[in-house]
Amino acid sequence: MSKLHIKKDDTVIVIAGADKGKTGKVLKVLVEENRAIVEGVHMVSKSTKPSAKNPQGGIVKQEAPIHISNLSLIDPKSGKATRVAIKHEGKNVVRIAKKSGEEIK
Repeated sequence: MSKLHIKKDDTVIVIAGADKGKTGKVLKVLVEENRAIVEGVHMVSKSTKPSAKNPQGGIVKQEAPIHISNLSLIDPKSGKATRVAIKHEGKNVVRIAKKSGEEIK
């Protein structure tokens, strides 16, 4: 299993697929499947039965997982897509944006 360049709460941009160009915040990372769920990206319609939470039931729009390779981190300085470099500072590991050289928090 490889390390992923994207973590929860990162702001990412979609670089390939039907939602190309959309940006959003990562809600969840599915490490085993190399996929992430991004807010407002890859929306699918799901039929739901009536429940206490949704007494009407019906069709609900929700985000579906998108492959990590179709996502790129957004540079905190320029706001454009960037690759990620890993830097070791003692025992800490820091992610750095390749475009601007700034630390990704």
